Amino acid sequence: MAGPRRGFPAEIRDAVTPRAALLVLAVLLLQLGFIASYVGALHDPSPHRLSIAVVAPARAAPQFVAALDAVPGEAVRSSTAPDRATAVQRIRDQEIYAAWLVDPAGTKDTLLVAAARGPAAATAAEQIVGGLDSRQRRTLAVEDVVPLAEGDAEGLSSFYLVVGWCVGGYLVASILGISAGSRPANTHRALIRLATLVVYSVAAGLGGAVIIGPVLNALPGSGWALWGLGSLVVFAVGAFTMALECLFDVVGIGLAVLVFVVLGNPSAGGVFPPPLMPPFWRAIGAWIPNGAGTDAARSIAYLGGSRLTQPFLVLAAWAVVGVGVTLLAVARRPGAAPGPAGAGAAPGTVASG
Repeated sequence: MAGPRRGFPAEIRDAVTPRAALLVLAVLLLQLGFIASYVGALHDPSPHRLSIAVVAPARAAPQFVAALDAVPGEAVRSSTAPDRATAVQRIRDQEIYAAWLVDPAGTKDTLLVAAARGPAAATAAEQIVGGLDSRQRRTLAVEDVVPLAEGDAEGLSSFYLVVGWCVGGYLVASILGISAGSRPANTHRALIRLATLVVYSVAAGLGGAVIIGPVLNALPGSGWALWGLGSLVVFAVGAFTMALECLFDVVGIGLAVLVFVVLGNPSAGGVFPPPLMPPFWRAIGAWIPNGAGTDAARSIAYLGGSRLTQPFLVLAAWAVVGVGVTLLAVARRPGAAPGPAGAGAAPGTVASG
């Protein structure tokens, strides 16, 4: 005999639990954050303290430096260089984005740029210096001293390579968590997961370096160095995602997406370098694995490995924090002493793997 009919509100309460409703709300906020972050970072690029050096005779240099400093909105961070060779070296050492070579005997100047550091930065420098020259009835020729590789036409290969590594890092950590429980049952299981992540990271780093180099010829530079960078990027992102899962269960996956997708990708300097981004994204980009990895990949590919210390330290810090938090969270969990799976678990419960 059929039971009493249940009302529609009761069916809704059964179908959508409070926990599910909160998760759906969290997804909505994450989605809106994604839109706000990407559009906010990329919709209106404008230069801020774009570093340009002036190469001119001592008596003339102050005039051109003053012209750069007078550009509205603190668009330029000006300096001087004694000669062309020094200016080129400073560009390759990532100390400046461009150099304005003033012709003391005529009116035809030269702007040295590095498209490999971001075509948008080179274009912005050309617009600024070109505008100043035109007001003084001077002409400007542009010379690219660190050009992009033929297979890297828009200069985005480094960025997409690192994005792929980051995606692999948080996805593999998420899969390990979903398949065997967000929190490992004990320290041994946590170490096994981390070891699995190490193996995956090495394979992913190698695969990315091979695809971007010998297969597609998209990036020059040392394949060995890119392999090492990729392995560290994947492990850092994966270990930190694992730590978030240990602390916040399945919500940790959403937090990983927030950090590495919503915040990390638009601030990484892939489409626009830091001087062309708004203050918030400009400030955080180099301290998130996406940005640190992109900076390092560009340096390896185009800039002779200059300024690699900071990005590698940033990546190492994320990896160390991820490993440390994961092991600490497992060690502090009741019944999580090292031993066989399930050892120390309460009767009638199943420990996660």
